[in-house]
Formats: sequence, C-alpha cells, structure tokens
Amino acid sequence: MNKTAEKQALIDKIVEAIQDVKGEDIMIFDLSKIENSVAETFIICSGNSNTQVSALAGSVEKKVRNDLKDRPWHVEGTENSMWVLVDYVTVVVHIFQKEVREYYDIEELWGDAEITKIEN
Repeated sequence: MNKTAEKQALIDKIVEAIQDVKGEDIMIFDLSKIENSVAETFIICSGNSNTQVSALAGSVEKKVRNDLKDRPWHVEGTENSMWVLVDYVTVVVHIFQKEVREYYDIEELWGDAEITKIEN
C-alpha cells in the first residue's frame, strides 16, 4: 500500500471510530498544501462530556491499533478530557468538548485548508 492509500485508510478508520462513539461535528482538514503545517491532515470532532471525549479518544486508538496495527506517536489531554489530541504524525485528531471547541475556534486557524464535513 502506498503512503497516500495508507493515510486515507487511517483517516477512514479514525472517522469510523469517532462515529462508533457518536462523535459530533466531524471535520477533516487537508493541510497538505499549506506551507509549514504541523501535519498533513487534522480531524476535529466534539463530544458532550469528558466521559464521551475520553471514550472517543479510546475508540480511535483501539480501532486503529486493532485494524491497522498502528499506534499514536503522542496523546495529550487525557487528564481532564476537556480536549484530547491523538497524534499519528501525518494525521492529528482533535477531540473537544463542545464549549471548548467553540472557545478555541480551531477551525478558523486553518481557514486555508480544504475542509470535508462528515455528516452524522
């Protein structure tokens, strides 16, 4: 499998894992054409509580590990689960509680990105 196909399989698996735990407002940001971006793809979603945010992160890690045999390079934010970042280097997943996502308005930071909104 080439790098593009591997990345797309990872994105698809992450979205599937988020949908399994009823994550909301899933958006995929293609940053590959943006100079000096920290990753090629961001996936952002929301949960309704710290319990759901934690479950979403766990679902992503478990499904990717079991189905693609891949582990994140770094995970951050699990202490209070207001937000969790799961970093697979080329693909970074941001999982927020709704109020925190609205506060940081991270979508505006990447206004130049090609954005795909996943309908639930």
